[in-house]
Amino acid sequence: MVTTAEALIQKSPNLMGGEACIRRTRIAVWNIVVVWRLGFSDHELLTHFVSPITREDLAAARNYYALNKEEIDVAISENEEA
Repeated sequence: MVTTAEALIQKSPNLMGGEACIRRTRIAVWNIVVVWRLGFSDHELLTHFVSPITREDLAAARNYYALNKEEIDVAISENEEA
């Protein structure tokens, strides 16, 4: 398993095809970014997913996206085509 320094965003080859995900969930960072773009607030996201996430998880997702924008934008594009 590959993790970021904070270990809040994790990549595992056996989970979601190795996509960057919120720790211990199947919630991909690209999915969070898409939902933000649709206008959902952090408060709404905290109750939207079955897997519990925290404000810290959302901050880590934002930070990961800021540092890995191209990777996440590619993932969004690939998943929109599917």
